[in-house]
Amino acid sequence: MALVTSLGSASGLPLATLLSSITVSENAPLNAMTQQQTAYNTKLSAYGTIQNALSTLQTAAAQLGNPSLFQNVTTTSSSTNVLSATAASGASTGSVSVNVTQLAQSQSLAANGVASTTAGIGTGTITIDFGSITGGKLDPVTGQYTGATFAADSSRTPTTITIDSSNNTLAGIRDAINKNTALGVTASIVNDGGTTPNRLVLTSNQSGASSTMRISVSGDSALSNLLAYDPAGTQNLQQTVTGQDAKLTVNGIAVTSASNTVKEAVQGVTMNLSAIGSTTLSLQSNTATVQAAITNFVTAYNSLQSIAKQLTAFNTTAQTQSPLTGDSTLRNIQTRLRDALNTPQPASGSGAPLTMLAQIGVAFQSDGTIAVDATKLTAALSTNLSGVQNLFSSTSGATGFGSQLSTLITGFSATNGPLKAATDGLNTTLKTLATQMTSTQALISTTIARYTTQFTQLDTLIAGMNQTSSYLTQQFAALDGSSSK
Repeated sequence: MALVTSLGSASGLPLATLLSSITVSENAPLNAMTQQQTAYNTKLSAYGTIQNALSTLQTAAAQLGNPSLFQNVTTTSSSTNVLSATAASGASTGSVSVNVTQLAQSQSLAANGVASTTAGIGTGTITIDFGSITGGKLDPVTGQYTGATFAADSSRTPTTITIDSSNNTLAGIRDAINKNTALGVTASIVNDGGTTPNRLVLTSNQSGASSTMRISVSGDSALSNLLAYDPAGTQNLQQTVTGQDAKLTVNGIAVTSASNTVKEAVQGVTMNLSAIGSTTLSLQSNTATVQAAITNFVTAYNSLQSIAKQLTAFNTTAQTQSPLTGDSTLRNIQTRLRDALNTPQPASGSGAPLTMLAQIGVAFQSDGTIAVDATKLTAALSTNLSGVQNLFSSTSGATGFGSQLSTLITGFSATNGPLKAATDGLNTTLKTLATQMTSTQALISTTIARYTTQFTQLDTLIAGMNQTSSYLTQQFAALDGSSSK
């Protein structure tokens, strides 16, 4: 029997061509499903593009829906070398005159010098507490008080450290003080270049008059002679820097502060003092930030409209449609957004009530986009900021275009939201289609395999018959030749 190496080659029949035609015909339903799959995936990708554009718009709307956006206040100091300032949300606008007459500083005490930082001094305990010095007189040369009294700060608990053989050197005492952060003191050693140059310097970690130190020592006299300090009594250390409060006037009203960071002397304002002198502090509403937020919102809305236009376009020349041409989900979203922006807000707040975006120069155009009249918007922000705030936001979040649109857009992708429902439906359809394609492909493969087997058998049968016919023809020819002799 003839060996078949190519379908139809043995029989001479066009079996390969016939099988190819059958394969194309059988694959037609699968090809249609593949085209459907591509179209659904393209539509799903288009929904993803819309979702991204909506997310950008939601962020912009949420910013406008936050009342704190409209409460931003900028501060300007006429003498920045005297002070700088920042304003918290809710600070009032206006200007104040500030005169700084004294800066806050931390007290520093210096011990008498010793020859070596590693030689033993003495053992015992050191207790430090803080308070204020009143009365008396300070000798600026010796750094000593006479006739002063010390009032301890009852809100701060005195802290004690132990000095023993492990830390009774000048360096050891320094390290023991610095290791115990509860003391509220920083220690350092200064070399003054004298015959006993090494001097222990103690600085209060907090500035202000009420952070003046009092140091009690028990134990060896050498330790006491080095560190005992009471402004109203024994003063074995020299005060090199006086602990003092910052002093200033705000519109003529005296203000004191333990630090150079002065909070709430002007409501909602923190002033950072840096030098003695006078300045005028101006506080103005930061309308530029609000204007930028409104412009950002308009840009995000117009971007969504541009994307939607591209995804729904129909090419009349090529007679082809875009992924979302005629899509009801996108049309529903666009309609709801436009309706929300065209619904008047309730009139509220001080000043002239604002209920529509057009009143501040934000208006729809014939192509569905929004345009901003910068001159009109600037005027509204300058003269009626509270009205603009009520137009976009509210403390309850129930009113204001920013608040309402932020909530509306969030709902589009929430459970049962139109965009969520549409994408879920597409994913379900794609999953079902994938199952159908798998079963269809299996059926096609089985059918083609059956035809291949049948055609192979036919090819082999006809090839055998042709071979037999040829053999018989040869035999008959041989018989004819024999009989003619």
